[in-house]
Amino acid sequence: MLVKDVMTTTVVTLSPDNGVRHAARLMSDQHVSGIPVVDDGGRLLGIISEGDLIRRTELSSEAFVLKADMGLGPDERANAFVKRCGWRVGDVMTPDPVVIDEDAPLSQVAALMQDRGIKRIPVLRDGKLIGIVSRADLLQVIYSAKPDDTATGDEAIRRSILIRLGENTGLEGLDVTVTVTEGIVHFWGKVDTSACRRAARVLAEGVNGVRGVVEHFPESPPQ
Repeated sequence: MLVKDVMTTTVVTLSPDNGVRHAARLMSDQHVSGIPVVDDGGRLLGIISEGDLIRRTELSSEAFVLKADMGLGPDERANAFVKRCGWRVGDVMTPDPVVIDEDAPLSQVAALMQDRGIKRIPVLRDGKLIGIVSRADLLQVIYSAKPDDTATGDEAIRRSILIRLGENTGLEGLDVTVTVTEGIVHFWGKVDTSACRRAARVLAEGVNGVRGVVEHFPESPPQ
């Protein structure tokens, strides 16, 4: 599945000349935690988020500000001052945000969000904003996903599980035998760790038609 399959295409945006108070009100009204900032041509300039507004003068005492800025150099203090006191969105936003292409796989989105600690990523086409993909969009993919519907019957279930055992599960190369009887999956072999045993169970439970999983680790199947 690709970014374009799940992204939100109706995106609320701001101009860099909009006011910070307007941005805060828009976030509240739209129930979003960040809004892309674009120029008149629709090109992305940055994002203004809750994180950009959390240290505003309206929220912080002078003592808190002095403590937070302690140890910062002149440029860092100047930037912090602008974040606290600037009234234009363009002064307060985070410029050059992480972006992604509409044809990127969802695995790349998830990795970027995890590595960068961000909640949303603008989607660009030819440098222009065409959508935004958020953690909520990824969660929707998870709860909308259906179990694998290709395996039917005990032997088909067994073949499907054997194929998946060789994928990126942590079980590759382990001596595992699989039998299936009336939808009940039986795992046999030498699997010593609880993590690998759990992975085997989760793998089997994701196959359509599986009614239960029985572990016989570290036993060998009966002859």
